[in-house]
Amino acid sequence: MNQHFSDTRKIDPTRADRVRPDGTPDNDDRAEIGPTPLAFAEWAAAGITPPNLARMREDRHARLVNGINDRGYGGALFFDPLNIRFATDATNMQLWNAHNPFRACFVAADGHMVLFEYKGSYRFLSGFNPLVSEVRGGAAMFYFSNGDRLEQDAHNFAGELGDLMAEHAPNKRIAVDKIMVPGYRALTEAGFTVEEGEELAEKVRSIKGPEEIAAMRCCMHACELSVAAMEQAARDNAGGGMTEDDVWAVLHAENIKRGGEWIETRLLSSGPRTNPWFQECGPRVLKNNEILGLDTDLVGCYGMCSDISRTWWIGDEEAPVEMRRQYQIGVEHIQTNAELLKPGVSFRELTFGGHLLAPEFVESRYGCKMHGVGLCDEWPLITYPEDWREGAFDYVVQPGMMFCVEVVVAHLGGDFSIKLEDQILITEDGHENLTNYPFDPRLMA
Repeated sequence: MNQHFSDTRKIDPTRADRVRPDGTPDNDDRAEIGPTPLAFAEWAAAGITPPNLARMREDRHARLVNGINDRGYGGALFFDPLNIRFATDATNMQLWNAHNPFRACFVAADGHMVLFEYKGSYRFLSGFNPLVSEVRGGAAMFYFSNGDRLEQDAHNFAGELGDLMAEHAPNKRIAVDKIMVPGYRALTEAGFTVEEGEELAEKVRSIKGPEEIAAMRCCMHACELSVAAMEQAARDNAGGGMTEDDVWAVLHAENIKRGGEWIETRLLSSGPRTNPWFQECGPRVLKNNEILGLDTDLVGCYGMCSDISRTWWIGDEEAPVEMRRQYQIGVEHIQTNAELLKPGVSFRELTFGGHLLAPEFVESRYGCKMHGVGLCDEWPLITYPEDWREGAFDYVVQPGMMFCVEVVVAHLGGDFSIKLEDQILITEDGHENLTNYPFDPRLMA
């Protein structure tokens, strides 16, 4: 039988002793992860105010509960580690959890929140957040963990969830994001009406509160310092034996040493490997006088995603004229399209308006024109006109949303690609570009 821990906590979030700039306890022995002294010092020097994490957690919880009630659901059940992070701000082996769903988070219509941990005794991982009402175990329903007792374990979990719903929810309508097949079957057999949880989570997450915006400013600053270090490493060592993997490792190291968490992809390539785009970084040795492109996809401080792209000319000779032409088309593309972003503009207008790629670049276009961003790449996806689907994204831009505006400029079968991307915050009357990293003057000449 699971033990439920809701009354006692090893970490008292109300303690009044020393705190860090984000309002969390200044205790090096705490379980809660976060930015390092280096990151706090850099933000202070740059005049950037960190978020108040207690307020950020309260705002996220309130938005989630409102979203549940607005849809008439009794509760929501999340297995996606990023949705669990949004709800609880607690982490546990995030990447391993992404393909081994051992955790879950239940949020009831009355706000009662239960974190189903790796073990029910692992309450210390979320003990800093008083909004987590209980910590239990027993949500794992995948073959590696449960073997041939999957069906029984799933039915036990559904029964436990039924008891929670009976106490904290007005009905048995439950939004679920990602669940294994035995779990889904058990819920339906137990009389639950299973609703789409991803829609709920994506829309709740799409409009950021003030503290999330502050967290993103911190993340962006740390990311750009990390990118600067990798650019310098590439420029200092091109032609000297440095590989793409060596350059990419700099980004990882710089992110982690500031309290960042992971990087979603391996999108860095050089020379002819930039075309077609989406080749992952590898052992290729950088040469002098060639191109290097990257997409950060970086999950940094506070779990926020800084998703910017830059392309550099690495060398002591002038970049080719055609490369400079395509680069400047890319800059015009993202800057013009960013100007479309303001409250009230429809997603359709974003797709069909602004700067459109010339026919010579359409076949090699990127997978989207823009996309939302927060804890990772998020809803919505803004397509190019060629990829628009009626009825898929009939919504409008709202204050608090964040978008990444991006482009790949390349000829199909060409010998290079240009990859560029800026991250944009939607304000009450327009937008703010959160990206300060410069474009390469060698390619803008």
